[in-house]
Amino acid sequence: MEANIAVPTDKKETWGGGGARPFGASYGKMMMWFFILSDALTFSGFLAAYGLTRFKFIDSWPIADEVFTHVPFVHGDYPMIYVAIMTFILIFSSVTMVLAVDAGHQMKKNKVAWYMFATIIGGIIFVGSQAWEWNTFINGTYGAVKTTDGKVLQFVKDGKQIALADFVTGDRTDALETHNRTNGLWWESGETVSTYSVDQVVNAYKANPAIQVRTELIDLDKKQKTILSREKGAAELAKAKLVVEGANLEVNEYGNTIFADFFFFITGFHGFHVLSGIVINIIIFFNVILGTYERRGHYEMVEKVGLYWHFVDLVWVFVFTFFYLV
Repeated sequence: MEANIAVPTDKKETWGGGGARPFGASYGKMMMWFFILSDALTFSGFLAAYGLTRFKFIDSWPIADEVFTHVPFVHGDYPMIYVAIMTFILIFSSVTMVLAVDAGHQMKKNKVAWYMFATIIGGIIFVGSQAWEWNTFINGTYGAVKTTDGKVLQFVKDGKQIALADFVTGDRTDALETHNRTNGLWWESGETVSTYSVDQVVNAYKANPAIQVRTELIDLDKKQKTILSREKGAAELAKAKLVVEGANLEVNEYGNTIFADFFFFITGFHGFHVLSGIVINIIIFFNVILGTYERRGHYEMVEKVGLYWHFVDLVWVFVFTFFYLV
């Protein structure tokens, strides 16, 4: 006697032999949704941690408009411009992915291929831009001085921040020199050797009355960093420990070091997702060219990778909001 099988018999397609398909979705699409949900929770945890940490150190958190001011091949300060361009490119790639999925529903192979290709190019441009932004962030913009009590001191002239190169002149006043192929010198311990020594910066400050010092602390009412008088600036510089150029996991010329930690981790984690999406898109693209999905009679794989790509784009909207706008 055969056992009863709990599968509806109203002509619904079964799901891998395990019953009716939930929500009419295939096994592959359902698993993609499970992955997206779990990954969304992961990113939510990271961004929540970032938000809590930021508001804990809100008085020393770097101001995004002063950090992300660069545009490739263009000199000058253009706050948030290139980040906005990156964001537009990624969102536009999501549009081309929608068009690829729609073309797949219509079984139009050539259109699917072209829209997939446009999506891949958009992703590559975004990842390349992110790598460039990382490099710029690591190398720094202005330079600063860190004191023995952990403060970051920046320099301003006429109310605007200026680079160390704009007022510090002459050779280093100590014997330290960065190792390279020609000099054969090794600095085995201590901080990374900067372009300028502490004494150089302090002497240049004393010699130029127009230069003022500002701290990493922000006046929350005026939404700007606190500028010290010449006397207080000199007193703070007397506690100078090292010259900071750029940002890494130990020091950050823009302010609180934790900002750099979160920036590298969260944008890097998102960049890894985008890179993974590009690789998957390339594989799907070649399968489209080879006619794999045409022979199967459907382009569901394009739709599944499209779900992942839209998720990556949506996550960037939140990362962009948290890091650059709020």
